[in-house]
Amino acid sequence: MSAVADKIMKRVRAKGRGWVFTPKLFIDFGTRSSVDMALSRLAQASQIRRIGRGLYDYPQLHDKLGALAPDAEMIAQAVSAQSGDRLAPSAASAASGLGLSTQVPAKPSYATTGRTRVRIAAGRSVTLKHSRAPVLGHASQTANGVVQVLASLGRNKVDADAIVNLSARLDDKDLAALLKGRPVMPGWMGDVVLRLNAHRRGAIGAVRGGKNSPERLS
Repeated sequence: MSAVADKIMKRVRAKGRGWVFTPKLFIDFGTRSSVDMALSRLAQASQIRRIGRGLYDYPQLHDKLGALAPDAEMIAQAVSAQSGDRLAPSAASAASGLGLSTQVPAKPSYATTGRTRVRIAAGRSVTLKHSRAPVLGHASQTANGVVQVLASLGRNKVDADAIVNLSARLDDKDLAALLKGRPVMPGWMGDVVLRLNAHRRGAIGAVRGGKNSPERLS
């Protein structure tokens, strides 16, 4: 194997089994043509797997089933990295992941700052849909999921129950990211973030107050 291939495999192994990647992630090792050639040779040698146009993975292995199908989120992340777009859970996926809905989307879908498209990788279909809501580059999947859920609900359906349920699923880092992202949100959504923050602070204050109350100390 070439020096470029050796460097690629070192990075791939460091990421671990299940990682999905594109040639763009190795451009620091040489020219694009040398990276493409090295990836092609590694795939031919079965050290990595080509799963789609410009997409490869270091597949998870099963004792009986062999190489497993790539994870949908890994595919979506690789496609987004390839185009330089930001990625977030779709509103439906976020609602399910946050425990706000019992319905699990039948097909993997994600919100993206890029164009709407469907990518097929290793027989798996992944939908990336352009998001009308902002996707915060400095935020966690949870925080970005909340943004997508809010956009799906709309300003008139974010009631007190929604504030209680959403704030309960955010930690301090999530809230800090949402507060930082307010300038790029619609005004009403930024106001909702302030309500989420106020509710969480109030809830934390109530818990702390309860721990230090005379009844608990007596």
